[in-house]
Amino acid sequence: MGTGKRGLIATAVTVIGAVAVLAAPGTAFAAPSPTPTPTASPTAVTNKDIEAVRKQLDALYHEAAVATDAYNAAEEKAEQQSAQIVALARKIVKGQEKLAKLKARAGAAAAAQYRSYGLSDEAQLMLSDDPQEFLDSTGRVLQGQRATKALIAELTRTQQDLKQYAADASTQWTKLEANRKAKATAKKKVEQQIAAAEKLESQLEEKEKKRLAELEEQAAHQAQTAWLDSGVLKEISGKASEAGKIAVDYATTQIGKPYEWGAEGPDSYDCSGLTSQAWASAGKPIPRTSQEQWKQLEHVDVKDMRPGDLIIYFDDASHVAMYLGDGAIVHAPRPGRTVTIAGAGSMPILGVVRPDA
Repeated sequence: MGTGKRGLIATAVTVIGAVAVLAAPGTAFAAPSPTPTPTASPTAVTNKDIEAVRKQLDALYHEAAVATDAYNAAEEKAEQQSAQIVALARKIVKGQEKLAKLKARAGAAAAAQYRSYGLSDEAQLMLSDDPQEFLDSTGRVLQGQRATKALIAELTRTQQDLKQYAADASTQWTKLEANRKAKATAKKKVEQQIAAAEKLESQLEEKEKKRLAELEEQAAHQAQTAWLDSGVLKEISGKASEAGKIAVDYATTQIGKPYEWGAEGPDSYDCSGLTSQAWASAGKPIPRTSQEQWKQLEHVDVKDMRPGDLIIYFDDASHVAMYLGDGAIVHAPRPGRTVTIAGAGSMPILGVVRPDA
């Protein structure tokens, strides 16, 4: 393998880097190291070259994770809005049926009034052969008048309700369309980032891919070791709640299943798809995305975490895993990987949340 091979990898790193948004605020990954200059051994692809590829892949998959969260959030909102539109449509149908019945009653009341020729009470009394019968009928008329007023009020309310239902449905439809567009945009970005990462990996030969995997494991091991060396594990002694035990059992049962962005099982998962479904199985529904899990669930100190708690990673809360105890997590890492057990400190920890606080 000559200098052309090294040049190909270096070029791939540079070109793919233009695709990734590496300067986004909060990103937890370093930019790739500069491409090394040729050395005395021009045929060698050095560890520095492979390390540059590893960092570039990390950045690409991180951006894919951010876009996946955006996709999942838009999908969840679209589903909620669709359900609201269906509920409003049912209300409109029922309102229209009610309005039709009220109009029929109003028509019957108008017909009854027409049959009395619209005469005043005084005129009907003068023309009546039986004053007592007239008085009795007058009472019924007064009741009828009150009923008519109530009928008119109910008609008005029903018409106002229908108008409001229609306006609400229109608003929800507008939001639905906006979230469909957001979902499509996020989907495109996810696919672009993953395709760029796959293209970059395809430039490597088998021995280089093996070395890349070794460097990935080494980086994770170093991060985990540093986390453990901080003494944090000595302070963690929490025991899982009953719901937490169910969630942990669910998550660990999924080990070996492939990562798939946007997936919630049962055959594949993304990171927050795994954690949300695990807690749903325990009867504790939680937000769908890692960012919303971070925003909405109760925060706990790392030293207080217990099995079943969720560890949120990176400054932008773009990844989530479930704590198992003894310094380990179960998570769905990224495209091309499967649900697996890893060290809790193998990635930069943002914080810990508890679904069943």
